[in-house]
Amino acid sequence: MKNITLESELKIGSEVSAALDSGTPVIALESNVIAHGLPFPQNLETLVQMENAIRSAGAVPATIAVLDGKILVGLEASQIHYFATTPGLAKVSSRDLPIVLATKESAVTTVAASLVAAELAGIKFFASAGLGGVHRAAGSTFDISSDLIQIARSNVIAVTAGVKKILDIGLTLEFLETHCIPCVTYQFDDFPAFYVRSSGFKSPCRMDSLLEISEAIDIHRTIGKGGFIVAAPIDEVDAIDEAVVEAAIVDASAQATRENVYGKGLTKFVMRSVNKATAGKSDAANAAVLISNARLAAELAVIHSARATNPSLTSIDRRIT
Repeated sequence: MKNITLESELKIGSEVSAALDSGTPVIALESNVIAHGLPFPQNLETLVQMENAIRSAGAVPATIAVLDGKILVGLEASQIHYFATTPGLAKVSSRDLPIVLATKESAVTTVAASLVAAELAGIKFFASAGLGGVHRAAGSTFDISSDLIQIARSNVIAVTAGVKKILDIGLTLEFLETHCIPCVTYQFDDFPAFYVRSSGFKSPCRMDSLLEISEAIDIHRTIGKGGFIVAAPIDEVDAIDEAVVEAAIVDASAQATRENVYGKGLTKFVMRSVNKATAGKSDAANAAVLISNARLAAELAVIHSARATNPSLTSIDRRIT
């Protein structure tokens, strides 16, 4: 029987491999946003800007996808273009990875699958826009994103803008507490909701210093296990009015019920409907927060790396605006 090995199933790009060998911070990125999150060419332009933001902060980007049954960690430009322009690509979560690897398929990765790949590759930080969570009708559908389960399992730091506004955010926060997942917001009192700055729920914990967050991450890894969420709100200039988004979500959710849309297709259906209702503003906000989160993750990873060699550092933190 063939055993899975890093050499046979996980292909790490040359830039990422060199960074890992040298101790340069690396930021993992999902590829679902390329194929399903944003339309072409906005998807391609956004990913390029995310990768550039990470490099400008002193880290290395590692966009993750599956190509012909191999997990790629750190896509080359031609591969990014392929995933951005090829229609019909499946999106895979962590539970789907064994199947697509065994059948030699190509697919884009969700947050959950990207966390698995990041941990296999030895990457400590991951950046995205909004996590999946507990869906609003979960009381009857039991629809809870595997993102949450995988965060609890993976020793990777997730830097996001909270969770998607389309979810039941109160129940999502309860789920995070139940599964002992530390969750802090950076320089903000409320828990953010993707392209809306505040979800209406207070954050479990506010922290104003990346140095302090880095220290909390180290302590968590010492006394516990699993992931750690750092949430930062979208910039005010890019945010969308909460009332407008909520009305669009309610309408889209009702339409999804009428058309029997559920499971993997539900999030994309609702988000496409919201974008139409906001005349493209939600896609623009999605792109903006993806870029800002990538930059913040890189800033945190660079500080975390510096602390590893000099634990007494006190002067390299700065406010991210």
